[in-house]
Amino acid sequence: MSVEKALLIEPYGCSKHAVDRGSITNEDIVVISGAGTLGLGMITYARMKNPRKLIALDMMDARLEKAKEFGADLVWNPGKMDVVAAINEITDGYGCDVYIEATGHPSSVIQGMSMIRKLGRFVEFSVFGAPTTMDWSIIGDRKELDVLGSHLSPYAYPFVIENITNGNLKTNGVVSSMFPIEEWEKGFEYATGKHGDFKVALTF
Repeated sequence: MSVEKALLIEPYGCSKHAVDRGSITNEDIVVISGAGTLGLGMITYARMKNPRKLIALDMMDARLEKAKEFGADLVWNPGKMDVVAAINEITDGYGCDVYIEATGHPSSVIQGMSMIRKLGRFVEFSVFGAPTTMDWSIIGDRKELDVLGSHLSPYAYPFVIENITNGNLKTNGVVSSMFPIEEWEKGFEYATGKHGDFKVALTF
């Protein structure tokens, strides 16, 4: 296995666990919010579950292009369209069955709670920079949702290693920049994402 692929074992393990928490079936309309390294890992693994429709959301069009390459049926930019209205349109107002939040932005939580159907499954993966608030009546009284947390990657490594190796889990271009350790400052700059990178690595 190449170094570029091996670097994705840990994040893809986390991605697998998040998707598994959503209990996706082939009848589900699934929305994954965020198409960074972890979101792409979720998308390529969720594709293996063969959902009825797999939709990726991100504010960066370049990431959406990669999400499409990795198996998303539809890719939407919430900064350019009303994604809640779009979900309602393709589901006759029903909503998505599973929403996986992988951005760490409060607006993505509110967005997900708005577009998910009654008795749907909401998976929260992200780490937030500050407490996030929302209308909890949506979870209970209005929709009776399953809200699931996801943390790390229990029992995921053997599957991830096997399926990265055999190509079932796509990895092309996710490690987008590699710098020698002497250029660590440049590496950290690129790791902020401001140059459009997914995952950045330092070599020794």
